[in-house]
Amino acid sequence: MSSTPRSSWPVAIGDLQGCHGAFERLLAKIDMAETSSIWLTGDLVNRGPASLETLRSIIALGDTAKVVLGNHDLHLLAIAAGAHTQKKGDTLDAILEAPDFDDLIDWLRHQPLAHYDNGFLMVHAGVLPDWTVEKTLELAAEVEAQLRGPSWKSFLLRLWGNEPATWEESLRGDDRTRVVVNALTRLRFCSAQGKLEFKANGGIESAPEGYFPWFDIPTRKTIDTTIVFGHWAALGLQIRDNLCALDSGCVWGNRLSALRLAPDPEQRELIQVKCGDGC
Repeated sequence: MSSTPRSSWPVAIGDLQGCHGAFERLLAKIDMAETSSIWLTGDLVNRGPASLETLRSIIALGDTAKVVLGNHDLHLLAIAAGAHTQKKGDTLDAILEAPDFDDLIDWLRHQPLAHYDNGFLMVHAGVLPDWTVEKTLELAAEVEAQLRGPSWKSFLLRLWGNEPATWEESLRGDDRTRVVVNALTRLRFCSAQGKLEFKANGGIESAPEGYFPWFDIPTRKTIDTTIVFGHWAALGLQIRDNLCALDSGCVWGNRLSALRLAPDPEQRELIQVKCGDGC
């Protein structure tokens, strides 16, 4: 049994993607008196019908909400910076036209890319094999400083691309931050040496030859840390002692999942709501 009180355990929720109704229904099922904080695995917005309402509800949670940025959140920031235009299927108009647009974007760009507490590391997508928890947080902080700084728009103009595809400590400048962002917000498969693969987005069985789900590489330096992440809806809900994959495809009409993060895996509690076409 865990020695830490239940009231100190956070609850982590998978990708919302603008599914405000499901988010509200899920929060209603969570006993907030026994919850220290709500962790959100990123991709707060886009594709679902109510990105603006979702973002405002998260902000209203104040310090209770612990957020990491996902690739869709960065896409919204890139639109705000003039680095991206909306894509087919984007559902961001309400945010872009909101009277508090500047405040929403300012809040979003001040959120981290990695969050660690009490033995749990949360990222949106994944962690490269050579990165320890400390290294992951350090590299995330390098990107966060850019996003929070006065030149954040020009930073986002330079950020995008698939190269380099392999992490090297010697990387500097935009090459360095690009690998970090791609790993933390886009990673599904990589080689045992940490080379990122960007084309495959199916389940585990879709791994290209020579590539593996990032969390199944046995030499991964975060193997003894429980990692909480989303991003990979095709993977589905995966809960292991040291792994909590929580994107259960709400925006695709499946379920929105929350997990009470007890230090003892046997005490972790799964909470879910069904999601329809309108989430």
